[in-house]
Amino acid sequence: MSVCPPDSTKNVLQMSIDGDEPPRAYVVEGSAIGGAGQIPIIDVGVFLPSSSPEPEVLESELGKLRSALAKEGCFQAIGHGISSSFMDKIREIAKEFFELAEEEKQKYCPSDEDNDKFQGYGNDVVVSQKQVLDWNYRIFLQVFPHHSRKLNLWPNGFREILEEYVDNIKLVMEVLYKAIAKSLNIDEDSFLKQLGDQSPMNARLNFYPPCSRPDLVLGVKAHTDGSALTILLQDKEMEGLQVFIDDKWVKVPVLPYALIVNLGDQMEIMSNGILKSPLHRAVTNSERMRISLAIFQIPEIEREIGPVEGLVDEERPKKYKNIKNYGAINYECYQKGIVPIDTLKI
Repeated sequence: MSVCPPDSTKNVLQMSIDGDEPPRAYVVEGSAIGGAGQIPIIDVGVFLPSSSPEPEVLESELGKLRSALAKEGCFQAIGHGISSSFMDKIREIAKEFFELAEEEKQKYCPSDEDNDKFQGYGNDVVVSQKQVLDWNYRIFLQVFPHHSRKLNLWPNGFREILEEYVDNIKLVMEVLYKAIAKSLNIDEDSFLKQLGDQSPMNARLNFYPPCSRPDLVLGVKAHTDGSALTILLQDKEMEGLQVFIDDKWVKVPVLPYALIVNLGDQMEIMSNGILKSPLHRAVTNSERMRISLAIFQIPEIEREIGPVEGLVDEERPKKYKNIKNYGAINYECYQKGIVPIDTLKI
């Protein structure tokens, strides 16, 4: 499912190989260049059930957690318990897949029988004529609950290692939801109750080929995530993620074995606006390709979410409406250039 823009007969990979000037369909308004900055680093190991930190250490990390998610909306997580060798293995299978011949990768495009145009290999689905196209390829997979998996779209060699990685990330996310609740002085299960026991998780492997005009073209255009939490495994060497902080774009440095934790819109809603879902984007590079893996978690589709009662009072009245299936709203708004969370403000 490779998309060719309206004014080109070539797809992204062909244009990348030939060093072509990107067509206007890919050009963003303003500069795609960001500046240096700092993203908080938090040792999430102190939140693990197996950890017994000193009370002052725990309080310090909880304070840093709340501060990071209220200001930057994201942080680099260390001490997560996933081995560096396993993280490298994930990166290697992703690289191997995207290095396959195009006809091999096309075998994992969704078919009419799959009845799901979003899962599998390809580019983002075009939903609006105004949509600026992203300079990337991706393979998007539903990974939890198990019955939602379409294993015919999982490339050979993916299944075992991706399942193990998802199991690890699921545990990290559960620990984080509890820690975030503690940092806000509410019951530690407050967010987990809204998510539900079978809250869906999706994986997105991203491949960003080199682009001749990184000053004009983005790998992924600016957006906030429609998730509750997103956990990103960055490329081991190449920077590419940028976050909008204090009215400027800030580069997220590469820490090879850290995980980037990004707050999604649905956690901003549940926190009644105390925590921030950050605007972020992925840039391109003229010399090097880049690979990343994002895991998104959302509440169960039929569950209604809204601001947690303990975070609503006279000083901070309810900021957002309750909502079901926010992800559908988020995707449509994102492609049309509308800020989705703004549609729910009271």
